[in-house]
Amino acid sequence: MKTVRLSVIASEEYGEAGGAVAPVIPPVSTKEEVSPMASRTSQIETFLRPFVLPGITFGFILMVWTVAQATFLPTFPGVPDVWAKAVETFADPLYVNGPNDMGIAWQVAYSLGRVLAGFFLALAVGIPVGFLIGANKTFEQAWMPLIAILRPVSPLAWLPIGLLIFRAVDPSAIFVIFITSIWPVILNTAAGVKAIPQDYLNVARVLNFNRREMVVKIYVPATLPYMLTGMQLSLGTAWMVIVAAEMLTGGIGIGFYIWDEWNNLSVPSIIVAIVVIGCVGILLEAGMNFIRRRYDYSGKQE
Repeated sequence: MKTVRLSVIASEEYGEAGGAVAPVIPPVSTKEEVSPMASRTSQIETFLRPFVLPGITFGFILMVWTVAQATFLPTFPGVPDVWAKAVETFADPLYVNGPNDMGIAWQVAYSLGRVLAGFFLALAVGIPVGFLIGANKTFEQAWMPLIAILRPVSPLAWLPIGLLIFRAVDPSAIFVIFITSIWPVILNTAAGVKAIPQDYLNVARVLNFNRREMVVKIYVPATLPYMLTGMQLSLGTAWMVIVAAEMLTGGIGIGFYIWDEWNNLSVPSIIVAIVVIGCVGILLEAGMNFIRRRYDYSGKQE
């Protein structure tokens, strides 16, 4: 019996041919099995999280607003008053009752027109200047002190200068947008040019690129992410500045609309306009984010 048992053990360890056979170890799963119910719950939570958390925040703000209005701010409009004004405002956003009495859609459109005019003018001037500052040390030393002085100046400080030069509302507002949104474009473009790897420039010299090829094939593609960041900052600044500029210049525009509603003591209309300004700002930011991600060569996903 002992001989038979030893032969069985030997055959299991060495196999029939006498060769060594590794013991069979069952594979160990490193992943925890997730039940379909848990996976579905996780998907629902991922989908609802971006909506539930902001909803809680907005609900908290509305509750604080209601309590404050009912206790120590009785003159401030309540949530139902603002909601009623919003329904009235958006019921006919495109009405025209005269040159200075238009719906809120026209007010936003006029403001956006001024913003985009000043913004594209800032791009037309700021991008070439940024390239010169980034690529030429002499130009940088000549212009950076002036930029350092003018950049911190409040946007509204430029409005009297614009009115003195142009003697009209629209050109003055566009001038204010231009002069305040040009600085991020210049500085970010210059930073992008300085960040171009030296290897790129060496390869361009080996290939005997002319000035145009250097700009088109080296400078613009390498600097584009920086330029788009500057554009995003400039557009956000321009949208903030136009409201204050229109308050002082008058005419048609969302800024003048707020000031006019204040003169009419219609605070609910002001709150509705503030929400509209914020929503338009979100759309502008989303558009620039989409363009920036489209031309992001780093491969990073935000």
